[in-house]
Amino acid sequence: MPLLAETITPFDWQRLLWSADAPPAFLFEVAFRCVVTYLLTLAALRITGRRGVRQLSLFELSIILALGSAAGDAMFYHDVALSHIAVVFGVVMLMYLAFNRLTEHYPRFSDWLEGKPVRLIADGAIVDRALRNQNLTHKELFGELRQLQVEHLGQVRLAYIEATGQVSAYFYPDEEVRPGLPITPELLAEPLTVIAEAGDYACIECGQVAKLTPAPCHACAVCRCTEWLPTSTARRVA
Repeated sequence: MPLLAETITPFDWQRLLWSADAPPAFLFEVAFRCVVTYLLTLAALRITGRRGVRQLSLFELSIILALGSAAGDAMFYHDVALSHIAVVFGVVMLMYLAFNRLTEHYPRFSDWLEGKPVRLIADGAIVDRALRNQNLTHKELFGELRQLQVEHLGQVRLAYIEATGQVSAYFYPDEEVRPGLPITPELLAEPLTVIAEAGDYACIECGQVAKLTPAPCHACAVCRCTEWLPTSTARRVA
């Protein structure tokens, strides 16, 4: 069994509360470092604007992670100079401002950096390839739609996943709601493979609606899935 480099005494309160590398007075410097880095963080958030504290894009999230790491290290590591942290914050903020200007003038660069909206639902049916390309599961998509008070896909005319990762939707008027796939968890957990009664059924994989007759098996014409649910025509109550 390998020996420890040094003996560690369990519950050594001197080691737990203070430090072997710095005297107790270093706590005053830690407090000072916290004030400075906190003010730098506030300044950075002011530069990014109000959008920076709402749903973050990938680029904004990367900035927050970089600044968070720099700020955290500077708060209590005695060998991290505050001037170095100030340079880190300055360079990251300059990059943020420069990239913002580039995304304003070059839409393709913006799409590459932050992504662009992708249509996930069209005319009450799932755009299956788009869903898979976004690494988004049906469970996640349906969860987002339920938060928008969607009961079935027949209520949804269009739905997009935005660059921020949020799902936005456009709805049919009440009088134009069509039969659609119910997305309540209880119904989705019990799909049908054997059709006992004729009627409108929705494929649980892509949401396509078809009139089915009694049969032991029906394959969806779009995705070849063999699991179905009776459609719903409920109107949306926001």
